[in-house]
Amino acid sequence: MSKDLKLTRNIGISAHIDSGKTTLTERILFYTGTIHKIEEVRGGGDGATMDHMELEKEKGITITSAATTVAWKDNKINIIDTPGHVDFTVEVERSLRVLDGAILVLCGVAGVQSQSITVDRQMKRYKVPRLAFINKLDRTGANPEKVTSDLCEKLHLNAVMFQLPIGIEGDLAGAVDLFTRKAYYNRGDRGEIIEELDVPADMVDAVEEKREIMMEAVSMFDDTIMEKLLEGEEPTAEEFHTTVRKAVIANELVPVYMGSAFKNRGVQPMLDAVSRYLPSPLDVHNFAKKVGSEDEQVELLPKADLPMVSMAFKITDETFGQLTYTRVYQGTLKKGMTMENTRTGKRIRLGRLLRMHSDDRANIDEASAGDIVAMVGVDCASGDTFTDVDVDLTCESMFVPEPVISFSVSCPDSGDYDKMSKALQRFMKEDPTFRVHTDEESKETIISGMGELHLEIYVERIKREYKALVEVGPPQVNYREAITAATEFSYTHKKQSGGSGQFAVVTGNIEPMEANSEETYEFNDLIKGGNIPSEYIPAVNKGCQDVMGEGPLAAFPVVGVRVNLTDGKYHDVDSSDMAFRIAARNAMREAIRKASPKILEPMMKVEVETPEEYQGSVIGDLSSRRGIIGAMDSRSEVCVVNASVPLAEMFGYSTALRSMSAGKATYTMEFESFTHAPNNIAKEVMEARAEKLKNDD
Repeated sequence: MSKDLKLTRNIGISAHIDSGKTTLTERILFYTGTIHKIEEVRGGGDGATMDHMELEKEKGITITSAATTVAWKDNKINIIDTPGHVDFTVEVERSLRVLDGAILVLCGVAGVQSQSITVDRQMKRYKVPRLAFINKLDRTGANPEKVTSDLCEKLHLNAVMFQLPIGIEGDLAGAVDLFTRKAYYNRGDRGEIIEELDVPADMVDAVEEKREIMMEAVSMFDDTIMEKLLEGEEPTAEEFHTTVRKAVIANELVPVYMGSAFKNRGVQPMLDAVSRYLPSPLDVHNFAKKVGSEDEQVELLPKADLPMVSMAFKITDETFGQLTYTRVYQGTLKKGMTMENTRTGKRIRLGRLLRMHSDDRANIDEASAGDIVAMVGVDCASGDTFTDVDVDLTCESMFVPEPVISFSVSCPDSGDYDKMSKALQRFMKEDPTFRVHTDEESKETIISGMGELHLEIYVERIKREYKALVEVGPPQVNYREAITAATEFSYTHKKQSGGSGQFAVVTGNIEPMEANSEETYEFNDLIKGGNIPSEYIPAVNKGCQDVMGEGPLAAFPVVGVRVNLTDGKYHDVDSSDMAFRIAARNAMREAIRKASPKILEPMMKVEVETPEEYQGSVIGDLSSRRGIIGAMDSRSEVCVVNASVPLAEMFGYSTALRSMSAGKATYTMEFESFTHAPNNIAKEVMEARAEKLKNDD
């Protein structure tokens, strides 16, 4: 494999659940010669190469992202196969953080679905350039033009078809490349032979029409191409590909490719496009922050001879120790070197380094900038930065959403508790959205996560991988409390009776934050003239945060509070950090009570795909669950219903949906936002919570 960074691609494959992402990866592994036999995701054989967990093979879904390295022509491609299921959204976030480009896979029938929108939002957050691959064009009802227009309208992407499928549904035979005007057919048992022929006569007009649209879209990015087209000339292949590459890397163009991974159609031309248009590590700007500084950024350069900077983006526990997937951004990672974890400040000697191919591995001596490799036996957490000793840089951490659902877990057999706690510790390290805590009052172990499936998978893994019998309590919704009005505070903390006293005065106001803010708390120091010395300000901030964990209504966390500290007083002798912390704590408690707090409940974005005959029942049922019905869409006898539904009403929904649709409807659900609970619901929540807290006493 070439060492040339220009020829390296770090790409991810992202999509809505069941769009055929893992099947596509399996074909890529086969056509690049990495595997010699294709396994399907469900049924027969050993299961897909990238799905190596037992549960993944059984459920036919991808749970953990696996990393693999393949060679295509002259290029080295590192591929991360990410989960499509929304409960494993952090796996997608992690992968996108370290990728340079991505393939967005869409189902040729369903088009842009709810999870495609989520994945697209994540790609935009990390500015990841992408190609689109419309898969499953062999299926009845496939419509690539509709899917392309969905990409433009629903995801606001500049998506342009670069191919036209030859035949559709059962007749799919290959695709026409619109630039070269050549028809490419997949031949052979596994579509491994590509035959290049002229465009079929009945497609010539359609190809010319689509080619004109494509050329016009590309000419927007280059004056030379535009002039040539106006003068009736053809741009050269080099001019065309260079311009497309520039537009893709700038995130201004998304070329759309066609095929069916399951039927072995269209995968190789898409790999050519990955090599041609997606960025190499040299085209991407990556930055790190100076440790201890919020603002000072340093650009990381993909050069092997600079100080080493790498980031751990995924952790798995193996029988022989912890495996840490790492992206090297700068310098060289060498076996036997001493490096520093900039979060903990600890120095670690790197014992083994592996190049991964899903579950198989090859020992290597070093990895340089642009590589994705795995370190063995390095104790760290996901998102940690490793550097050469005394390089004080840290890679920006990932966005981690707050969990919305909790279960209590216990072991009937006390001998299993150790196994369970070992498993929970491991899962917490691997997955930042999975939280574990012990309820102080009831002494129950509570696990929290992004959805029912998320937690059920972990419970199942404890039973299988750790052989511990676990009982699960009923699901608990993680409500929040929020203030609805601005209010002022002024509090004096004073204890001055003999000996060293305590004195602190804090004055200011609190106000609700904007509803769509990703932050849940903000502290502004507006003190003028040193009325509170600057060394006490962090203590005031801490005191305010101390109160945010338990609100006044039902002891749920308080969110969406902006604190403005405007004034205060101190005493030369009696003031201290502790005095200001206590003052701030008491001031906040009073202020939150006065600011008309309300209960917030998590709302879920629900998308149901159902045959049209069950549409009425599905909508009626969602409405009865306090759902707000949104957009509806029909796709060849299948109706797609979008709704916003409180999480509390969604327990057991999969069973209800199965029985009302004779098992034919499917749904996906993801967290949308916290909104004010209606008064009657808030009252029920507060009463239930008061009862629980009373029983726990």
